[in-house]
Amino acid sequence: MIVLPGSHRAAGLLDDTALVRAMLEVEVAWARVLGSELDLGDWVPSLDPVEVEAAGNPVLPLVSALRAKVSEPVHTGLTSQDVLDTALVLLARGAVERVSVDLERVAGALARLADEHRSSVMAGRTLTQHAVPITFGLKAARWLVGVLDALDELEFVARNLPVQCGGAAGTLSRVENPVESASALARHLRLVWPGLPWHTYRAPITRLGDAVVRACDALGVLAADVLTLGRPEIGEVAEGFVAGRGGSSTMPHKRNPVLSVLVNSAALRAPGLGAQLHLCAARAVDERPDGAWHAEWPALRALLELAVVAASQAAELVEGLEVHADVMERRAREAASDLLAERGGGDDPGSYLGAAEVFVDEALKRWEWRDDRGV
Repeated sequence: MIVLPGSHRAAGLLDDTALVRAMLEVEVAWARVLGSELDLGDWVPSLDPVEVEAAGNPVLPLVSALRAKVSEPVHTGLTSQDVLDTALVLLARGAVERVSVDLERVAGALARLADEHRSSVMAGRTLTQHAVPITFGLKAARWLVGVLDALDELEFVARNLPVQCGGAAGTLSRVENPVESASALARHLRLVWPGLPWHTYRAPITRLGDAVVRACDALGVLAADVLTLGRPEIGEVAEGFVAGRGGSSTMPHKRNPVLSVLVNSAALRAPGLGAQLHLCAARAVDERPDGAWHAEWPALRALLELAVVAASQAAELVEGLEVHADVMERRAREAASDLLAERGGGDDPGSYLGAAEVFVDEALKRWEWRDDRGV
């Protein structure tokens, strides 16, 4: 898909084939709970979009194809929402794992930058204007803390991803030993049984979405700063050079900061998708929703894809970031009268850095603790 540049970075993770595979995984696990052993090999049916439309969701066509293939009973006691919700949770688990791996790369690169540039003086800016001196190490440390917070939230969500198992209206009335069966399904899929179905209680989805949006927020701050500091008239950082990247269709001199632009774009799109999930949650009425649930799937998949792509792009961006500390120092000295005005003047910005190095060390402690744990 060319609408999302970089979508190849999420190839096979969240597309329709991946969703069908996940739904099959749920059906196979449920069959085992019911006492059947299904061996489907590599079989993945191709669902007819006309049948999907007629059913209102892809589960009925999948179950029809499955029943035509095997003789064992399948799907007994479940409802379509059980299968699709759980399948989306499985896709989300894979996406969150991928995002977390790339955020670890981002954090590692930022930790190195923070340590290397703990004394690299630069102009601090507030409301776009010169403020007081800071260091680039401190700026990188702030980026780092945002990424580490995002990782913590994603890990919490990943540990608590729930199975959906409620039957037609959330009572599991067609299953013997309903709670035991639901718990067994969760164990088969390495998910959590939350104690009751969540057909119309969508906090599991909004909690996931919020964590993903906050990860995009953290990456967006980083990308926006790089875009500002990389402007030709500032020139304090630059994206690493990659042949063929950043060119213009008309201007041969251009070296556009493509990765920063795309990560920034993802951060601008993600909150709207997160808000869509909350809107759907607020309209999840009756015992099964009449459209709110259906509007949730594409928003969730789009948000997850956005985060997977952005995290991968951000990792490449930060690992290759060029830091022009000499330009930073020169500009800080040129602006010394402004930068040191708070203390009454002077000509050495490096003499007015407060606790900048202490704050860098605090951020690095968090990273080192995490790295030592092998998280």
